[in-house]
Formats: sequence, C-alpha cells, structure tokens
Amino acid sequence: MTSTGPTTAEHPWPVRTVARKIAEWINRLGAVWVEGQLTQVSVRPGNSTAFLTLRDPAADVSMTVTCPAALLRGMEPPPAEGSRVVVHGRPTYYVGRGTLSLRVDEIRAVGIGELLARIERLRRLLAAEGLFDTARKRRLPFLPRRVGLITGRASAAERDVLTNARGRWPAARFRVINVAVQGPLAVPQIRTALSTLDADPEVDVIVVARGGGSVEDLLPFSDEALCRAVAACRTPVVSAVGHEPDTPLLDHVADLRCSTPTDAGKRVVPDVAEETARIHQLRDRARRALHGWVDRERRLLDALRSRPCMADPYGPLDRRGEELFALRERARRAMLARIVAEQTELVAIRSRLTTLGPAATLARGYAIVQRFGPDDVPHVVRSVADAPPGTRLRVRLVDGVVQAVVPTEPEVPAGSGERR
Repeated sequence: MTSTGPTTAEHPWPVRTVARKIAEWINRLGAVWVEGQLTQVSVRPGNSTAFLTLRDPAADVSMTVTCPAALLRGMEPPPAEGSRVVVHGRPTYYVGRGTLSLRVDEIRAVGIGELLARIERLRRLLAAEGLFDTARKRRLPFLPRRVGLITGRASAAERDVLTNARGRWPAARFRVINVAVQGPLAVPQIRTALSTLDADPEVDVIVVARGGGSVEDLLPFSDEALCRAVAACRTPVVSAVGHEPDTPLLDHVADLRCSTPTDAGKRVVPDVAEETARIHQLRDRARRALHGWVDRERRLLDALRSRPCMADPYGPLDRRGEELFALRERARRAMLARIVAEQTELVAIRSRLTTLGPAATLARGYAIVQRFGPDDVPHVVRSVADAPPGTRLRVRLVDGVVQAVVPTEPEVPAGSGERR
C-alpha cells in the first residue's frame, strides 16, 4: 500500500507515515515572529538546549519553545518568568515523540517603552469606543448586600480592603476570589472571577485589588480582554490597583477608581459611625421641624379662637336673626299698607262706578224705554218718532221691567206737547 492513497479500515497508514506527513505540513509554515510571555524557563547545566513555555497573555494558550542555551546566557539581563518577549523561529514537529515546538534562533525582550506605547494605543482605541465615558459608569450601591473581591491570595491588598471595610461597617459581607495578579495566568483568572461574581445575584459591587508594583507587574490590568470584560459586567466594578501614581487602563474602564486598596475598603461601604451620627442629626432636625410646626399651628389656632366669630359664634347668628325678624316685620307692614291702600282705592273706584252706572240713574226715577222691532230685538227709544202708535215697549225701571203699548189716540193734556 502506498502512503499517498486513501486510508480505510483495511488499509490504514502506519504511525510513521502520519508523523512524517504532519512534519512535512508543519515545515511548510516557515519562520515566524511570535510575541508572548514566558511562563517557564528551563536551562539545565551541561545541556545545550533550553526549554521555555511561551504563553499568550490574553488567552489560555501556550506552546513549547526550544532554543540554544547559549542564546539565553548571552542575553542581558537574562529573561525570567513573566517577561514579555518576541521570538523568531520555525515550528518543528519531532517525529519520534510526536510533539510540536517552536525552534527559535532569536529572542528580543519587549522594552518598557514599547509596552507603554502599546498601552497608549490601546487607551486611545478604548476611549474612541466610549469605554471611558462617564455617562456609562454606574453609581455604587449605598450598602451592598455582598462585596465581591478579586485579589491575590493572602495579599496585603486583601487585608487592607477587608480590614478597612469591616472597620467602617462590621456587618459587611465579602465573597473573596483569590487569583494571580501578575504573570501570564493573571488575565484569564481575573476574567473567570469577574464572570463568577457578576453572575452571583447577591454580589452588588466587585472590587479588583492589587498592591503596587512595576510596570511589568501591572501589565495584566491594562490588557484589552480584561478591560472589555470589565466594561461588559452588569455589576459595578471598583478598580483598586497599585498606588496613587499607577493608572492602568482598568482604572479608566471601571465604574470607580480608587487610589489604593485601602481607599477601596472605605468607598464600597458606608461608615457606621458617620451614618449613626447622620441619623441622630436627622432625628434632631425632624424633631425641631415637628416642634416648630406644632407651635406654628398652635399659634394659628389661638389666633383663630381669639376672633369674635370664634369667641362668640352664636352672637352673629342672633344679630342676623334679629335683622331678619325686623326685615320680615317691615315687609309685612309694607304689604298690609299696600293692601289697605289698594282696597281703599278699589272702594272709591267702585263708588264712582256705582254713581255713574245706569242703576243709580234708574234709582233717581229715570227709566229705559225699548221697542221691539220686526226681528223682536229690543232697541232703545231715543225719540218720540221712534215709538209710533201700536208700538210695543219695554220699560226698564230700577226694580223691574214693564211692558207697554203706545195708544193709537194719545191723550194730550192741556199745555203739554207729549204723546201718551
């Protein structure tokens, strides 16, 4: 069977063939420049080859590096664990052991100036993305239920935060996660602790604390992946890294920057003595305000009670009642006087009407004579010519009516021109 044909269960490749093919594929990569952080440096006396472990500072990825021991001994200062380096080499696959390593022929230490320049470029990038804006920073809770603390194991930073916080608020509760705060394992461990505390519903604030150190020691706190993880946290994060002059990028991304771990212990919880004094002060202010309000309302009530309407509430009612009674009497008298006057005038008018009426004239001896026409309708006789002989008359007197007929031959007394 050739090594170029397809493999099957009946025709597999031997291990040497697979190893040789892997080596051929890897050898095609050629030489590369790689940057990382040294986590292990092993140079045995009498051995011409040095073994190193190069780790990615932002991810849990590492690879084995081999180089001539003389290359390390010739570097000044010699590289140590935690150093940032740039190496030049080519990937090599050792067929006999089936391992992959990077065979390097040049190692360059990354200087402080270059590290600071990279941090400055990253700072401008994160600022342009808005991760440093004060508008996105959240206020710390007044009294957190539990404080998450990420710091080194048995470190002075842990002691400072716990001592100062519990000195201010003895009932303060903490959830402490100890991680590496420098070196290649710092960033992944801090990110893992951040996600753990951010998922805890009882943790209301997270403190990342570390003591002072060199620029290389504080490099993990300027890592881009860590800064983005802090910006993505839903829980407010407090940065307490280094001393006052130290300003890693974590200080700009965090919701609150504390100059030291001691300052962080004072900022995350209130002071019980100050709060007790403030409560007493507020109680005194409330008591004075209440007393002042009661005195003011009492004076107002006294002033209201001293008014005449309140001192003698029935007096105005009695006076108004008397006025109402007097007005009612005046109205009654006026109404009676008007009725009497109208009655008097009515009697006078009735007397005049009676005097001028036909009944009064009839009472004085006069009569009303009417004749009946062809239609039997009575008509008033106004002249002698209106009553020819034979005319039926109707004579109305004061006390009744008399029927009469005009005679055909009237008798005229001597000296009278009247017809009877």
